[in-house]
Parts: sequence; C-alpha cells; structure tokens
Amino acid sequence: MYPKNTWYVACTPDEIADKPLGRQICGEKMVFYRGAEGKVAAVEDFCPHRGAPLSLGYVENGNLVCGYHGLVMGSDGKTVEMPGQRVRGFPCNKSFAVVERYGFIWVWPGDQAQADPALIHHLEWAVSDQWAYGGGLFHIKCDYRLMIDNLMDLTHETYVHASSIGQKEIDEAPPVTTVEGDEVVTARHMENIMPPPFWRMALRGNNLADDVPVDRWQICRFSPPSHVLIEVGVAHAGKGGYDAAAEHKAASIVVDFITPETETSIWYFWGMARNFNPQDQELTASIREGQGKIFSEDLEMLERQQQNLLAHPTRNLLKLNIDAGGVQSRKVLERLIAKERSAQPQLIAATSA
Repeated sequence: MYPKNTWYVACTPDEIADKPLGRQICGEKMVFYRGAEGKVAAVEDFCPHRGAPLSLGYVENGNLVCGYHGLVMGSDGKTVEMPGQRVRGFPCNKSFAVVERYGFIWVWPGDQAQADPALIHHLEWAVSDQWAYGGGLFHIKCDYRLMIDNLMDLTHETYVHASSIGQKEIDEAPPVTTVEGDEVVTARHMENIMPPPFWRMALRGNNLADDVPVDRWQICRFSPPSHVLIEVGVAHAGKGGYDAAAEHKAASIVVDFITPETETSIWYFWGMARNFNPQDQELTASIREGQGKIFSEDLEMLERQQQNLLAHPTRNLLKLNIDAGGVQSRKVLERLIAKERSAQPQLIAATSA
C-alpha cells in the first residue's frame, strides 16, 4: 500500500534528545537513538534475546542497551555484548539508513542498498535564515492516502475550517491540476475577496492592512512518497496576486510530511514556513498555534472516514473534478509501488544466486 524504497520523515531531533524512540513506519517497528558521536541510528525495535522492545532501554557509549536483561546492540544491528554471555552466535537485527537533515530525521524502510541521501528533496525554507518554520506532529488513524486526498483538495476548508481559513470563494474558484513526472500540482486562485481570519492575522504579522480585499492562492504540490507542500498566501487586491511584491503580500508554505505507520494509521508532521518577518518568534508561535488548531479540525473527519471505508469496503465512491489532485497522486503511487514489486523477484533471485 505504500512505497518502501524511499525516504520518510521518522521523527524530529527533540524526540530522541533524552532517550531512544520506538516508532512503527511502513509496518516496520524501529528504534531511533543517537549513537557514537551523536550520530542518529535506527535498528529493529526487537531484542534478539527475549524479544523485548529495545526502545525501552537506554544509550551507553554510543550503543543501545536493552532495558530487560542488558543486551548491548550496535548501530549495525549486531549484538556487542551481554552480561555473562557469549554473543558471537546472536542473530543480526535489521538496521535502517537514517539521515538528519532540514530539522527532521529521515529513514529508508526498504532495500537498504538503494538508500541514497541525495534523493531527499532540497528544502530551501529549512536552511535559509530568510525563512522561519514552526510545526508539530499528529498521530492519525487513517490510510495515508486519505491525508493526501485531503491536502490535494482544499475545497473542504469551506466546511471543516469555516472559522479560520475557509470561505465560500474556495468552492467558486475551480482548481487546475497538472502532472509533471512524479509531481502533481493542483492550483486555485481567488481574486478580490476578503481574507478569512487566519489570513487577516498573517497580514497584520507582515504589517499590512487586514480589512481590504485580497487576491488569494493555494498551490498544492504532491511528490512521492507522501509529501505535500502547499504554497498559500494573500496579496492586497490588484497588486499582482501570487506574483505581487513582498511588501504587498503574506505568503507561506504549508509543510505536510505524511509517514505511514500501518495501512490505516499515519504520523503526520505538519508545519508552516514563511519568508516575512522571519525573526519574529512570537509571530512564529502564533501561526503555529493557529495552524495546529486548523489541522486538529481534520482529525475526527479523517478517522471517521477511515472507519466508514473499512465498514463498507465494496462501496464505490464518487469522483468529482475537485478530486483530480488526489486521484493523480494515487496513480503516481500505484505506478511506483508496482515498479517496486516487480523488482522484488529479481532482487530475491540475485540474492539466492
């Protein structure tokens, strides 16, 4: 149901600051920790002695120590030692390629020989001091593709987020969806409308009037395996809309990294990057709080949607023009998953030989 030969966001550095972190990703139970010289490591969350979760242990001298009987595990998945025992014949644990970059820890759950860090997309907003970022993490009990559908069709804002970013003009502006290789883009532009509450706050944060008509845009970009970056913003009407000069607009990138836990649950890393007043930490905190409330409004809808779909697996769902972004994203995923599966028999044959 999900590609595995790819990079997913596993966690944030603060989650492993004090102790190991156990997290299931794409059906694989992993433990993340800082090993030798503070380098991030990830191995199977399973002690080869009695099957205890290694994530309940601790780190000592760069190695992971099982909290049950003291078995010491290296970052390569090999048992280093165990009190009073010979460990030469102990089976090796699976280890996973991990990269710490852009304020996140990324993991490759599939074929480790293919784990190339260069495949992680460059994120300019994460490395430039001209940008500020604030975000968080939700655990949601839904298929990761439902979250992609949600983010690639923002029509739901009118109804789910009526008090913050929703407005009827979203329904009235038809989206345009295009596909370029593995990237799917759905864009919607609204002209000469009044800004909703969240964007009035953002305009004030950029020292702009918030009680005048604006041009608004939403440009949703899906890239595999499950990343959706959304360019959003408003500009004072008549100043050029999306292309307006910085002094006339408040624009941001909504960051959505969706990491499957199981077939019906996800880790959802959300945030917003902005390039206006990046030094204003109070504004960053205010936007983060507002965005957190907005995203929390999606949780019940997505989880109840998942329950309905599980209860009625044979029901056919309507596909409308507003669904094009999600439909095309799923086609990209289906193609990548099929390619991955077709390569598996060849890999097995090569390994056996």
